[in-house]
Amino acid sequence: MDKIPSFQKNHDLLRPGFYFSGAQLGADTYDLRFKRPNEGDFISPKALHSIEHMLATALRNGEHKEHILYFGPMGCRTGFYLLTADLTCKEVFSALKAALKAALAMDEVPGSAREECGNYLEHDLADAKRECSLYLALLNSLTDDDIAAQETKRQEEHA
Repeated sequence: MDKIPSFQKNHDLLRPGFYFSGAQLGADTYDLRFKRPNEGDFISPKALHSIEHMLATALRNGEHKEHILYFGPMGCRTGFYLLTADLTCKEVFSALKAALKAALAMDEVPGSAREECGNYLEHDLADAKRECSLYLALLNSLTDDDIAAQETKRQEEHA
């Protein structure tokens, strides 16, 4: 079998950040890397699950909700994938920061009741907020040039 694009990247070289990963069938995939791979510091399963609920809810209720196709965790627990349609990297970056701020203001994990979630006991709001806060700080350290570089990759992929 052919290696999928994600497995063709040297994960030992990846750093936490915001990355355009690729485009397929009109969907843009973003690698939202919270943690450095293979370094032993992973997002806990409970926080990962909670962040999934929190950010999926915030993104799907945000300014660009009609362009959000999917938000979900990486199995390696180092981050998340965000799939969008018809948005620039700058718009995605802005929407992500707004969603993180909304998540930090949440008093509970959305969709965490037994009837709403298939693993409702597997949540940790405090740890999820801690991880979101750390990631938001990282995003705030990125420059306009960093985001422009990702947009250049996105445009090249669409050319």
